[in-house]
Amino acid sequence: MPETLPQYLIQHAEATPDATALRERNYGIWQALSWREYLDHVKYFALGLHTLGLVPEETIAVIGDNRPEWVISELAAQSVGAKSVGIYQDAVVKEMVYIFNHSDVSFVVVEDQEQVDKLIEMWDELKGIRKVIYYDPKGLPNYTEDYLLYFPDVEEMGRKFDEENPGFWEARVAEGKEEDLCILSTTSGTTGDPKLAMLTHKNLLSMGKNLMSFDPIEQGDEFVSFLPLAWIGEQMMSLACGLQVGFTINFPEEPETVQHDIREIGPQAMFSPPRIWENMISQVQVKIEDSTKLKQNMYEWALKIGYEMADMRFRKESPAFGMKVKHWFADWTVFQEIKDQLGLRHLKRAYTGGAALGPDVFRFFHALGVNLKQIYGSTETSGISVVHRDGDIKFQTVGTPIPETEIKIDESGEILVASPAVMIGYYKNEEATSETLEDGWLHTGDAGYFDDDGHLIVIDRAKDVMTLHDGTKFSPQFIENKLKFSPYVKEAVVFGGDWPFVTAMLNIDFANVGKWAENNLLAYTTYTDLAQKEQVYALVRERVEEANADLPPAARIKRFVLLHKELDADDAELTRTRKVRRNVVAERYDEIVSALYSQNSHLNIETVITYQDGRTATLKTRLRLEDMEISEQ
Repeated sequence: MPETLPQYLIQHAEATPDATALRERNYGIWQALSWREYLDHVKYFALGLHTLGLVPEETIAVIGDNRPEWVISELAAQSVGAKSVGIYQDAVVKEMVYIFNHSDVSFVVVEDQEQVDKLIEMWDELKGIRKVIYYDPKGLPNYTEDYLLYFPDVEEMGRKFDEENPGFWEARVAEGKEEDLCILSTTSGTTGDPKLAMLTHKNLLSMGKNLMSFDPIEQGDEFVSFLPLAWIGEQMMSLACGLQVGFTINFPEEPETVQHDIREIGPQAMFSPPRIWENMISQVQVKIEDSTKLKQNMYEWALKIGYEMADMRFRKESPAFGMKVKHWFADWTVFQEIKDQLGLRHLKRAYTGGAALGPDVFRFFHALGVNLKQIYGSTETSGISVVHRDGDIKFQTVGTPIPETEIKIDESGEILVASPAVMIGYYKNEEATSETLEDGWLHTGDAGYFDDDGHLIVIDRAKDVMTLHDGTKFSPQFIENKLKFSPYVKEAVVFGGDWPFVTAMLNIDFANVGKWAENNLLAYTTYTDLAQKEQVYALVRERVEEANADLPPAARIKRFVLLHKELDADDAELTRTRKVRRNVVAERYDEIVSALYSQNSHLNIETVITYQDGRTATLKTRLRLEDMEISEQ
């Protein structure tokens, strides 16, 4: 039985050498790699790295969009006893320097000129990096840095080494053990610099095996890898599950073509964080608003039936014959077309994780007939600990533990996890490891509880749970998710707790609100200009009123502001997976938060923003503070 990811690669290459392992869309044409070709690339690149001096237990870093070269590089390093760390392709120089130096990187594999330029800029700050290997040569032939190498040239070094040392690579792969360190995976870093979770082959493979034991993806199925491979969720599906099962991994041509490419492939399985599902809903809602009155009426009629059917399934009730007929017609006339446009028509099951998904979003996809499941996990648990089962889905929960996983709630309400998928610790951070791992239990930092059916309900990060003015505890994330169900609200940050009432800072969705403004003949120039329009405030106010209607009186939003700029990972306000760094936002926008709790109707501010290339600019604007009428009923 294989113990490592490269050993599984060899198993598939021997069993089904001509079957399609990887597929990449290039200039509009899908180019396939068989399992045998996949193995050859991994083998020769690994031997090329060995020739260049890579030794066991060293680290390579990989940066770029989702490409075959990413997974080839990762497996190549693992096959000769090294490990990899993935870095988000939009990471700024400061973040990259920290990860490179903290994880002791000796080789870097990058996609293109953009990433090479970043490396050249930071080169004097880096320690121990010997070579930078790129695989897209466009714009790079005239670069003269002696540490730059072209990916195929490294593979050619490996071919020559293999000719002189036949069987060397196979012997090295065979030496691999399940307890070997596999990847360093960056945590979300919501409170500062990311930590590096040390995950072994056993960690990843046990999680993949247990997930596939009750939610099998079959060998002939398709999966589209479009989320950053630096994220544990993508590692979980593309590597841990993909290599065990042997299904085909597809890579889109560009981030901008993802929706089109997903539609072309029609995957059977999909895993995305909430922002992807929220974006899909926004697409549907905006397109429906732009359609004819007949189509709008058909959509509203079908969606009502879809919600009714979804709620019956949640309650595990059998629909009557008449309901089945109505639903079949709604599905045939409306839902199938919407799912086809979104690329979801052939999905057997879909997962969402990385953050909480709002119940409104969850119900919407089940109304369309998408078998969407919430998962609960983290980087430290190799991606997943808890998931919904087919036929046992409750949108308020995240499901039940996967096999070999134990969950318990301590006396403070914190969720603890024990499983073979739990990391062995944080790299070069014994203090954080001892705080997080205790007697085999991972302290997640999340607050939650089990319901009567054994489903886990996650409230929020324990430190983020608010105590409202009436003494009840409430999750700001729950309110934020209700607000983000609107196609016009991209991001929301709710404040309450120690304050006398609940307020919110909102980001408009520039594309959707911009389209609405054009349809309503509302002229604007910039994001800031549009966000402060009186008509836009009225538009968003309606959505805040809708969210308030479903909240208990003490949790209702009393005042809100539309921010003059989008919250941005480059400004450290969001993580790379778009989780809000609540402490950073609260500190950076302290003046705005204080104004929300004042009697003022406007606020004049100056803000320094940081662009991706490191340049800064000062933005001056006047923000409007909007009051809501709150009913105590």
